[in-house]
Amino acid sequence: MSIHVHWYLPTNGDSRDIVGSGDGSQKSLPAITDFRAPTIDYLGQVARSAEQLGYEAVLTPTGTWCEDAWIFTAALSQVTRRLKFLVAFRPGFISPTLAAQQAATFQRVSGGRLLLNIVTGGDPAEQRRFGDHLGHDHRYERTEEFLAVLRGVSASGPDDPFSFSGKHYDIEGASIGFAPYALPRIFFGGASPAAERAAARQTDVYLAWGETPAQTKERVTRMRERAAEAGRASSGAIRAAGRSPASWGKATGWSGGTLLSDVSSGSRPA
Repeated sequence: MSIHVHWYLPTNGDSRDIVGSGDGSQKSLPAITDFRAPTIDYLGQVARSAEQLGYEAVLTPTGTWCEDAWIFTAALSQVTRRLKFLVAFRPGFISPTLAAQQAATFQRVSGGRLLLNIVTGGDPAEQRRFGDHLGHDHRYERTEEFLAVLRGVSASGPDDPFSFSGKHYDIEGASIGFAPYALPRIFFGGASPAAERAAARQTDVYLAWGETPAQTKERVTRMRERAAEAGRASSGAIRAAGRSPASWGKATGWSGGTLLSDVSSGSRPA
């Protein structure tokens, strides 16, 4: 059983208590007496510690309640050597061609240490904050097109540029060179039928929350079937804490993947 273990990078601040995530995390800050601001110095310590302890990557959140994941992790890539960065971002707020260019630059700057976490959107208030008023299923439809463009642009050369005409994107003659690296692996979460459909067709790693073993087994089986129908192979990742990866895999029939350790684990920084 192959397990890849990731840690969490608290770009909205940290504490010996649980800071949490989302808009609510900012409202709780006055009650925290030992709050640690998300400075480059402090998060550099977190990143280097994760690297020294053998974690493969760190997950970064996305939203107006935390620091920008692209910029912060690019900076932290310069104070680490091996650690990868799972950068979360919302596909509806950026051109897929620009996202491909940013990813290609990040790969070169970091030596190929970028992973992408696609966050279609889970908070309607935050979506509206960015001017996004699409309904739930339409957002996932847009995400699927976004990823099709991202993959197409990154696989096309200047002599054979990529074009795409869809409901949400109309791209003409685009190509982004990733050499000497490749497009990063794409992580993606979502439990609705629309989310599972997009994940099966376009992503490399499907993210699931830490549900019961029976629920996880059902979801993993269904996603494998959906990916096979789309002619693709997708691995899985569980965002969980407090349970042995080995025992989870035995109970679910999951043969391998990624375990993401969330800040909600209640871990206390030294």
